[in-house]
Amino acid sequence: MRAAVLHEIGQDKLEVLDDVEAVGFGPGKVKLRIRATGLCHSDVSAMSGVLPQPAPFIPGHEGAGEVLDVGDGVTGLSQGDRVLVCWLPACGACPSCRRGQTQLCLAGFMNAGTPNFKRPGGDVFGFAGTGTFTEEVVVGAGCAVPIPDDVPYEIAALIGCGVTTGLGAAINTARVEAGSSVAVIGCGGVGISTIQGARVQGAAQIVAVDPVASRREAALNFGATEAVSPDELADAKQRITGGEGFDYVFEVVGKSATARTAYETTRRGGTLCVVGAGAMDDNFQVNMFELFFDEKRILPSMYGGGDVLRSYERAIALWRAGRIDLASMITHRVRLEGINDALDQMRTGESLRTCVEL
Repeated sequence: MRAAVLHEIGQDKLEVLDDVEAVGFGPGKVKLRIRATGLCHSDVSAMSGVLPQPAPFIPGHEGAGEVLDVGDGVTGLSQGDRVLVCWLPACGACPSCRRGQTQLCLAGFMNAGTPNFKRPGGDVFGFAGTGTFTEEVVVGAGCAVPIPDDVPYEIAALIGCGVTTGLGAAINTARVEAGSSVAVIGCGGVGISTIQGARVQGAAQIVAVDPVASRREAALNFGATEAVSPDELADAKQRITGGEGFDYVFEVVGKSATARTAYETTRRGGTLCVVGAGAMDDNFQVNMFELFFDEKRILPSMYGGGDVLRSYERAIALWRAGRIDLASMITHRVRLEGINDALDQMRTGESLRTCVEL
């Protein structure tokens, strides 16, 4: 079967091979035929080593497809079912799950250390225990979430990560209030989803901040009331908030420098929501006086900060109602052979989301 493989961490190109086999099928597992997968910046971060991931590995975690086979003990799934891939399934039994914080369950991360592919030369891992840049994959049953028949595979794929993460940051984590002012720093697929979440919540001003002109233009079509380059953010803060700062600022880049800018752009008593996934050695700093004196809430948001199954349902409901636009987020479509061009387009900011059709 065909798959796109990264041989060593630090390489920027994937090799599309046809000698890969999905392995590990058995009790509690399902085999999926991937039909569509999105490119998320986390895939690039894993390739570069910013996010920890053993190699060689197959990137991709934002996918959708159909069930090919069901292992013993699996209930609620049947051959032929349409599903999206959940890269962070909840076990339902750990302390985080029992507290209702299923997005913090670590069971899914444990799968990342077990190879679920092989080639003649040895084992191959799947990113985050999945690996969707491939025709077939074996995952735990909890990673396969049934979707209604009216949801296209490419829309379901986006809901599997970027849309859920961005919408959830605004709705679950920050709980944006109607009439408030919002700034979103970083307007790729997750940032655009955050903008849409803020719009759904009724924010009065939503300022999109991105260095790429095409992304700023796109943000205006998804609900931003204004779009500025990073150099123009200070002026926007002054004009819109009288210099006080925004009620909510979302950092969707994953860098300490932009997190610091976001902190300084948040009003006293406001909320900084950190959505971007960054490196373990990139430290965000605040001094103890400002932390106390400004009383700004610093809220990280992991995978949308809420129960992902409920978040999927909500995203589908909002999409059906026309409250969020997911189809227009897909700016490029490629076959697997075009994966490296698609990665370059994401790195330069040319694309919001690319759909890889398999």
